[in-house]
Amino acid sequence: MKSYANLMFTPAVAALQEANGSRGLYTEMYPERTKPGFGTDERAFLETRTSIYIATTSETGWPYLQQRSGPIGFLKVLDGQTIAFADFRGDRQFNSQSNLANDDRISIFAVDYPQKARLKLQGYATMIPAKDDPDLAATLMTEGAGRVERLTTIRIVAFDWNCPHFIKPSYTQAEVSALVTPHLADRDQKIAELTARLEALGETP
Repeated sequence: MKSYANLMFTPAVAALQEANGSRGLYTEMYPERTKPGFGTDERAFLETRTSIYIATTSETGWPYLQQRSGPIGFLKVLDGQTIAFADFRGDRQFNSQSNLANDDRISIFAVDYPQKARLKLQGYATMIPAKDDPDLAATLMTEGAGRVERLTTIRIVAFDWNCPHFIKPSYTQAEVSALVTPHLADRDQKIAELTARLEALGETP
């Protein structure tokens, strides 16, 4: 894979960094952060997302941002530099599909809000009808997901863990339930114990 800094820090970006005193920091930092492909942390992070944000560019040059989501595991890591997901029937605007047919470059933001972590990825994407590749469609199927219409495969060329500053923690219903349920169970057990003691004393709770 390429260095994220070499790919994204254009001469104009580097000039602004230099002017604002951050160029030296990034020059030292990024060579150590460049990896040949996904490691254990990246794989685990991506495969446990329930949503990602993807950005493509229209034929008129305007960026277009969309969210893709599904059950945990909807985003698959196929190998050390390839991710993919099944695309379900939506509002049928076809912006991303049209954009990728014109320019296959894509930018992805994956965020873990409770842990205040985010991963940025740049790559080349293809989006095909599910019927064109039944084997890939079967690989990308996820239990609990909807009707698959398209298959999106993305060859990642660079990625970088982003700064966690300013990420506000938020939780899904399942995450809140996982945090609260053990405490509710303890509460219910204590209520049951107190009720039993009152009944043993001949008192009605």
